[in-house]
Amino acid sequence: MTMLTGLSETFAVLALVGFSVVALWLLARPTARMAVLMPAPRLLTLAAAATALWCASLALFGSGSSQASVVQTLRDLAMLGWLNATFWTAAAPMTRPLRLILRMLMTITALALVLGAVAHWYAGAEAEPWMAPTLILAAMIVAVGGLLIVDSGVRHASAGLRMPVMAVAGGFAMLWAYELNVQLIGALTGKRASTLIELLPAVVLLTLPTYVVAAMDIGRERMRLSRTAAMRTVILLGGAAYLILIGLTGAIARLVGGDYAVFAQGASLVVALGAGGLLIVSARLRAWLSVMISKHFFEHRYDYRTEWMRFTATLGQGDGDEDDRNLYRRVAKALAELTGSPGALLMLPGAAGGFRVAEQWRWPVDVDGDQALSLRSAFMLQETRHIVDLDAQRCGQVGEGQSNDDFALPDWLLADPRAWVVVPILHFQRMIAVVVLHRPPVSRALDWEDLDVLRIAGQQAASYLAESQSQEALSEARRFDEFNRRFAFIIHDIKNLASQIGLLARNAERHADKPEFRADMVETLKISAGRLSDLLVRLAPRARGVAAGAEKVLIEPILNDVATEARPRRALFVGCQAGLAAWADAASVRQVVQHLVANAIDASAPDAPVQVVAVSEHGRARIDVIDQGSGMTRAFIRDELFKPFVSTKDGGFGLGAFEALNIAQAIGGAIDVDSEPGKGSSFTLWLPLADAQTDADTPMMKVASQ
Repeated sequence: MTMLTGLSETFAVLALVGFSVVALWLLARPTARMAVLMPAPRLLTLAAAATALWCASLALFGSGSSQASVVQTLRDLAMLGWLNATFWTAAAPMTRPLRLILRMLMTITALALVLGAVAHWYAGAEAEPWMAPTLILAAMIVAVGGLLIVDSGVRHASAGLRMPVMAVAGGFAMLWAYELNVQLIGALTGKRASTLIELLPAVVLLTLPTYVVAAMDIGRERMRLSRTAAMRTVILLGGAAYLILIGLTGAIARLVGGDYAVFAQGASLVVALGAGGLLIVSARLRAWLSVMISKHFFEHRYDYRTEWMRFTATLGQGDGDEDDRNLYRRVAKALAELTGSPGALLMLPGAAGGFRVAEQWRWPVDVDGDQALSLRSAFMLQETRHIVDLDAQRCGQVGEGQSNDDFALPDWLLADPRAWVVVPILHFQRMIAVVVLHRPPVSRALDWEDLDVLRIAGQQAASYLAESQSQEALSEARRFDEFNRRFAFIIHDIKNLASQIGLLARNAERHADKPEFRADMVETLKISAGRLSDLLVRLAPRARGVAAGAEKVLIEPILNDVATEARPRRALFVGCQAGLAAWADAASVRQVVQHLVANAIDASAPDAPVQVVAVSEHGRARIDVIDQGSGMTRAFIRDELFKPFVSTKDGGFGLGAFEALNIAQAIGGAIDVDSEPGKGSSFTLWLPLADAQTDADTPMMKVASQ
């Protein structure tokens, strides 16, 4: 213990030197400049000087001496005076109960100082037996009261305080908390905590940096105490109050005698366990405690940063279970969690007008039932943007100039006691949803803060819902656009078939008596009927990209079929490399060649030839459709040829080349165009080659005229 005592004296001397230097430093600083950082700078200088004097008494008389306890009351009086000047200002207003507590503490400290000084002056050592417990009791009362003042003052005025003020107040709190724990341990055990008392100068030395922060003129920025830190402070104070109660109960039981001390300890443990069990089991008790703490300990009901982050995270999560993937249910959940409601209903516009319940979160209800909001009520909510407190509606306590009939709320909503608040979800003054919140476990009346939070949260949720609805509308529009595009292609092909059948009908008037013509006519009608059936199939959605039915396709049979189909309009000259095969879908290849041949015939004079030539070149299959028509300019090919609804023909749809290019790209091919005005055009279809052959092994090209 000798070594610990020597170490305690060393720390006391260091603290004495440190606080003396800080006191002189603060005294030398200009008062006006110091007042910018904190109120009552001279009282802070006095507190530092009193602390230095107390450290001197610790070094001279020892940490647990009555002389040090008397000087400690002087230190406490200076610290309480600084707290009084700091937390009794416009920036940090002190409540009336705290003012009474502070006055009581200063009175007790002053009496203890006078009583201790007089007793030691006149009685000396004879006053030690009764003076030491009195000073210890006074120190415990001052420590508890000082902690309450620091905690409440910092929590209620953290927005208006600067860093030095917060630092010094925290230093006071740390010193009082340590001294309170030392005294409580002594009261609980009945023995003097000598080791902890000897370490008191070291703790005092740890508070020295808080004064240095104030003296160095740093930390001009304001500080805010987070709600988490405040809650932990409240919990620590509650624990301290519990320990004080246990200590006082044990001390009283020991004075009475008997087995009351053991009984008091057991009863206290049972009460503590019972209270903790109720908090764990009862959701209503937890909700009530949360409401009481928010109401009486915090300036605002909501921790806006935490609540907004949780609200945004709930709206934004799109994975997980079915509830997380349903945006409407997430909106109901986010608004309910914001106000502590255990459930919520979300209503969407109905087909017959008004709003109907579409989703629910932890509120079992038949979404296909009769729960609806009339069109009149929806219109009033949209126009007034009023958040409806249903309890006020039931009691007839509505706003000035309003009545229950203004909103025309349905009977099922007013009759359900679970319904608490109606929140309109507005997006640019248009109501896209209505949320009904379930009554929380501890019901309360809505105040201005609830209304502001629900209004802002409703606007944020409305933006999510509006974006989701816009995406759904855009997706539906795209599906209609895809259908319209396919239907436009169908119309284009029907036009070609109609032209072909019309030409066949005109020729039938002149050549119906010829057997060869009748045979060709029957064959042409079969082909046309087959193409009409194919057109109906093409109305169904088809996948983009490489065709699912891609296979090795012989090119020559396809070209012969196209030539046979086009024979009533024009005889084609077909030339195809023997055995040429492409890796593609046969129906798609036939459709592209048909489009190119039809365009070539339309662009050519009645007696002008049209050629179709297919060869393998550079590892790909090449199919050329060549005509001697009017040709096209390079600007037209570059800017307009493959655009829909642009055509050089009178009455043309301008879809043939556009659809041919889309189909060719879908099967992994491409189309090139070479044309000059007055010299005709050459359209080249490139396809993946199924069997690559070298030019040396390539047999002679087979040429036919059809």
